[in-house]
Amino acid sequence: MDIGNYDDAVRKFYKTLKITQLPVSSWDFYATNFDKVCETATDLTSLFKIAKERSWAFDQNILKEELEQKEHVIVVTDAKLNIVYATNNIWKMNGYRPEQIIGNKPKMFQGEKTCKKSLELISTAIKEERSFETIVTNYRQDGSTYKCWIHGQPIFNKTGEVINFIAFEREVA
Repeated sequence: MDIGNYDDAVRKFYKTLKITQLPVSSWDFYATNFDKVCETATDLTSLFKIAKERSWAFDQNILKEELEQKEHVIVVTDAKLNIVYATNNIWKMNGYRPEQIIGNKPKMFQGEKTCKKSLELISTAIKEERSFETIVTNYRQDGSTYKCWIHGQPIFNKTGEVINFIAFEREVA
């Protein structure tokens, strides 16, 4: 077989196609979700690592569903309620980057307009090591308020000890 004939055939074939090249500057337009996909993958890798290191007795498929499909913010605290991880999409909700809140307590988002009954519900659920769901008024980094739906639950290790708490959150109207 003559390779030259192959090359000629390929050239003729490509000439029949109507291929439009995209300028480099249009990549941003066509890859608008690329950053989101990368951040989600990074977040899932980090969350799975935490789950493995801490021996979570927790269905990790829930993490993927909550982050990828429901696009919820995920915040993980230790047993003393210090934030140990927050997903990258938190900044869209409240203006904080994850690295700005690590080591703080979720109370950093609360203020004068935060409902005391909701806080009592959360506090009681945490003390009783059970799940909760509520809406609270939280504060963004710029001081403005937003309504935040929170579904929180304790995370137990394989010996039944609470080692983390996890909250799935989203802004609601």
